[in-house]
Amino acid sequence: MALALRTERTEARLLPEQKKRIEQAASLKGLSLSDFIVQHADEAAIRTIQQHTSWTLDDRDRDIFVQALLNPPEPNARMKAAAKRYKERVGK
Repeated sequence: MALALRTERTEARLLPEQKKRIEQAASLKGLSLSDFIVQHADEAAIRTIQQHTSWTLDDRDRDIFVQALLNPPEPNARMKAAAKRYKERVGK
């Protein structure tokens, strides 16, 4: 990321051993401490967002879901009543 594009700043308080470990890891990767922290924090943020915004189904659940889409069950009495209430409310 170009330096000119960086306009936000944040701070973090670290334990001395955390800072030393992070500095060592940054050095091993040939990055500045700041670049290392930004890169890894951003990667962790992307992973966290993906984990909280996507579903992962196991084989059994995936098969049940696909079958429900391909062969939906007939609407039961509660579903029919809900559809009727909806149509009455929206005037359709």
